Amino acid sequence: MPLHLPRPPGSPSGARPNLPRSGGRRRRGQHRLVQAGLGLLLAALGVGTFALLVHIPERLDTLLLVSHAIANLIGGLSRLALGLLQLGAVLLVVSLALLALLLLAGGLVRLWRALLPGRPSGPPPAVAVPPGTGRRGREGHADGSGPPLL
Repeated sequence: MPLHLPRPPGSPSGARPNLPRSGGRRRRGQHRLVQAGLGLLLAALGVGTFALLVHIPERLDTLLLVSHAIANLIGGLSRLALGLLQLGAVLLVVSLALLALLLLAGGLVRLWRALLPGRPSGPPPAVAVPPGTGRRGREGHADGSGPPLL
């Protein structure tokens, strides 16, 4: 099934619209020469890098270098774990201190209220609400039966 797209205004029904063409094509010979030059350059860089890597063991003990790097990595990770453990201990001590402060303040407030003359120490007495004056007025239950809700 062919796809029918709208045509631009002013173009004939069967002809393609006159669009400006992009610049001329490059010659294929130049493209191949550029590709060949880049290939030679990359290959030369690869050979030079390998030659440099071959000379490293003469000046450096690579096994010693790798073992030192691994030892430093393990030491760093153990220091990180120890630091996180110490931070957790500090947070635990601080939270226990805050809990003790809250318990002390709550106990002092209750003690003050209990010893203060003229104030009852228990909960406030319930206020009796006359029937029919509750939150729902005189309606009572939702279905209209029973005493009014308070």
